[in-house]
This record gives sequence, C-alpha cells and structure tokens, in this order.
Amino acid sequence: MKAEHKTVFIAFSSQKGGVGKSTFTTLTASTLHYRLGYNVVVFDADFPQYSLAKMKARDLAMVMENEALKKMAYKQFSTINKKAYPIIQCKAEGLLETAYDFLGTSPVPIDVVFFDLPGTVNTPGILKALAGTNHIFTPITADRLVMESTLIFTQLMKDVIMKEGETSIRSINLFWNQVDGRERSPLYEIYNKLIHDLGLSLMECQVMSSTRFRKESEMTAKAIFRSTVLPPEEQMMKACRFDRFMAEFLRIVQL
Repeated sequence: MKAEHKTVFIAFSSQKGGVGKSTFTTLTASTLHYRLGYNVVVFDADFPQYSLAKMKARDLAMVMENEALKKMAYKQFSTINKKAYPIIQCKAEGLLETAYDFLGTSPVPIDVVFFDLPGTVNTPGILKALAGTNHIFTPITADRLVMESTLIFTQLMKDVIMKEGETSIRSINLFWNQVDGRERSPLYEIYNKLIHDLGLSLMECQVMSSTRFRKESEMTAKAIFRSTVLPPEEQMMKACRFDRFMAEFLRIVQL
C-alpha cells in the first residue's frame, strides 16, 4: 500500500505590516521549489492587495524582457523541468478548504503549502487558517510597537489556539529580521530575555538588514534576489544570512 504524501503547511505571520512576511514567503518558496526540488504552492490571502499574485505577473513580464534573466529561466526550466509554482488568490475565510481542494486535484504531489495572510487577526477566517498550519514563522524587528503586537499575538496563538482549540500547529518561531550589523542595540538582549521568559521559540539565525529585501528585480538585473519565478542568488543569500535562515528553517519543518 502506498504511503500517504505528507504536505507541510507554513505561514509567515505577524500583526505588523512591513516586517517581511510576503518577502520571506517568496524567498523561502522560491528556494524550496527551484533550488531544492520540492513542489510548492502559495495561497495569497492578503486581500485586497494580493501583492504576491501581482508580483508574479511582474516577475514573468520582467523575465521576458530581460535577456540575462530569460537565459537564466530557460536554463533553470531545462535543468529542473518544473514550471513556476502556482500563486492562488483567495480570502482567508475558507482558505483551508480551498487548499485541501487544490491538493486533491493537483497533478503533482505538493510538499509545501504557504499561506500569505493579512496582518490582522480581525480578518474573518484568519485564526482558523493559522490553526490549520503546521509551522508559523514570525519576523520581528527591534521596534517597541512591532515587539508588543508580536508578543501579544504569539502568546495568544500559543496559549489559546494551541492549548484549547483543535490545531495542527507544531511550532511557532520568532526570528530577528532587518538586523543592522553596525548597530549594537541593548534592545536585542532585553527582548531575547523577554521572549525566553515567555517560553516562546526564537530562531538562532538573525537575518541582516539589506536593501535587497525591499527591492524587486530591476529591468537591467543580471542576478535575482526576491522573485517568484527564480531562486535567490546564492551570494546574495549569504550576504544577508538568508542561507543560514534556510538551514534552520529546514531543520524545524523536517521536510
């Protein structure tokens, strides 16, 4: 009898905008799908902007207009023989049902499902969607408002959703993002202790601040960092320690 294919559900989630949820969804999904050989699907439930679905349309147009990227995409496709991963627009309400319907009809077995969710728990269906994920990753920055909202939200998930409700959550992982290597802020030590005292999980890796996280690929680019159709370039990954983040991410989710 054939073993059932196990799909892992993952969300980069936060209650604050601008901390990198959609960026990390893209970088991680593209690394897994194009470089590591996993089959990935992303559900863009960040209504009404649907930024990832729009980003994919821009990425595809850019590849067609940039000769260096077109060659890169052709070489990638002929090497791994895989299409770009699907990005499906939907609302948070009914997201789990939509995802399971997709898995049931997908011509290839899906290894990882990513949810890109709105940044507020007030959105209908968002808590149910989060409760249906296996691993939640939450980017944090050394900013008081970001930390306060993140810690309240993470405590809610840990104490209410994981303890009281039916949940698929196996881990909630905070990680430092946008860390300035030149800055020695005492806030990191204070917040690290607070996170530890609250019994929350903090990843060892710190992702360094980089303009690459804020910039999409440019028309003249010869290398790619944030793209839905190509993986991030390895040297760029190392420069901001995203390579270390991926190594730790893979240990946590145990693909």
